[in-house]
Formats: sequence, C-alpha cells, structure tokens
Amino acid sequence: MVFDGLPTSARLVEVGLRDGLQAVSQFVSTDHKLELLHGILDSGVTTVEITSFAHPKVLPQFSDAERVIEEAPRREGVHYKALVPNVRGAQRACETQIEEIVAIIPVDRDMAAKNQNSTPEQLLHDFAAIVAQGHLSGKKVSAAVATAFFAPCHGAIDTAQLDAVVERVVDAGADSLYLAGTSGVETPNEFYDGVRRVKSRHPTIPVGVHLHNRNGFGTVNALASLSAGADWIEASFGGLGGDMWFPGDPSVLGNAPMEDVVALLDSLGIETGIDLETYLAMVRTSEGYTGTPSYSFVSRGGTRQQLADAQWPV
Repeated sequence: MVFDGLPTSARLVEVGLRDGLQAVSQFVSTDHKLELLHGILDSGVTTVEITSFAHPKVLPQFSDAERVIEEAPRREGVHYKALVPNVRGAQRACETQIEEIVAIIPVDRDMAAKNQNSTPEQLLHDFAAIVAQGHLSGKKVSAAVATAFFAPCHGAIDTAQLDAVVERVVDAGADSLYLAGTSGVETPNEFYDGVRRVKSRHPTIPVGVHLHNRNGFGTVNALASLSAGADWIEASFGGLGGDMWFPGDPSVLGNAPMEDVVALLDSLGIETGIDLETYLAMVRTSEGYTGTPSYSFVSRGGTRQQLADAQWPV
C-alpha cells in the first residue's frame, strides 16, 4: 500500500438504482432494474440502495418500489436499503421486506426547501418519528446528512451547523449516518475532518460518506474518508445521478462512479470484494437501459489490463 492510514478493506455501497435512476427521465422497467441488480450482486457488491419511496407523482421512476423489493434476490450477506423522503414514505417502506431505510436531512435550509419542501428543523422532528416507526417494524434507520460541507448559493457549511444536525439524528436513535457531498465540490480536507469529528464525538455510531463528483474529487474524497475511518463509501454505476438541478455540464454533475472507486482501491491493494470486469459488464448494460453513457474514467479509458492486452493498430 502506498499511503499510510488507509484500511486493508473497504465497504462500498451501490446507490445507482436509487440516486442514479432518480436522474433518469424515462422509466426504467422493473425487469431491467432487477437485471441490473443481479449484475451488481454478481460483481460482489453486498450493500445496495435499491429504490426510493418518494411519491410516485413526484418521482414516477420509483412507482414500482414495492415490486422491486419483493422481487429482489435474497442472497446470504446481501443488505438492501431504500430512501424515504418523509414519514409517509417510511410507512410504505415499513410494510415491505427492506432491511434498512434512509432519511435525508439537509443541513442547508434552502436545500431542504428545494429538495423536500421542508425545513431542517421539521425534517429532524420527522426523523425521530421515522426512527421509532422503523425500529418498531424491525428496520435499521440511517440518516443521510445532506449538504454536509457545502451548499449551492451559500458556500461552505459552518461546522457548528453540521454538528448540531448530527447531534440531533444521533439523539433520535439513528443506527448509522452518512455525510453527503451533495454539491460535488467538497474537498478531501472537508471529508477527512468531517468524518474524524463525527466519529470522535459519536464513537459508537457507524459513519459513511456519499460522494458526488462535480470537481473530479470523488475518488480522492473516498480515500480521504477511508483514512479518517469512514465505515462505508457510497457511489453509483457510471456516475449516474447526483445533481438534478444545479448549473453546469451534466456530464460532471453525477455521483462518484463506482467503477473508478473500485479501480483506485484495487490499485492500492484495498479489498472491496468487487470484481471490476463483472461490474463493468453491468455498467455497459445500464447505459442501454438509461440512455446515459458512463462518464467514469475506467469505462471510457479502459482498465490497465485491457490496455496491456490491446493490439497496436496495423
């Protein structure tokens, strides 16, 4: 291993079927979603956020949430999550077989209004009800702390604001939480310091990170987070999803591409349990179903092995 302070293994969480497909306007059929899920699992991914319980009129892409969960393959060691935007979404999720529900609480007030037509205070109040409901139904409940470090139109988030939100979700009984780089311009120092601070203040709660890639720092932020002790890293196939209404070239507004994260960790000898070639086959299939080409470097430029095996043009 080249760098000090990095773990020997890392847990990677696939969010393409939720955060990725959330940005796809045409409906991806349930059968195609399940085919992609099979490909994801075949590659070795064991934790997948597979759908959202957003209202079907708001996000028709997830009108099949119950069916996706019902027909998702049950394999030993595989764990499924689903996003719940509000208490009603949590009620729907708790009636399914999903193992874990994730509720979003933005630190930034404008983001809460734009994304959920609410306020951070109201969402924190609702989160306590979601935790109670989830635990009563035997579900794990995780908090997605959005705009953890930077907010569009405002700039850097004050650490006191972040600490206050984290304190509230922990007090509400969250089983875990993640810090989300929602804008995609967050820096490695922000992720490193944020993860270290949360784990220091709340040493018993698992802490992950959710990475966007506007500034191209997604994979670097993954390393910074792992070196700070992050318990998992979230990314999506092809970098699909992410910022749906922020300005900028759409090709850089998505999530950190999972295949780039896997390639980087493989190069450092950090075990992920994911076979990159199998994963890339699923990415190629996803491009046909979503109509969106992968913008990852490894998808467009190839792997080291592919380049080594290539023949010079005659």
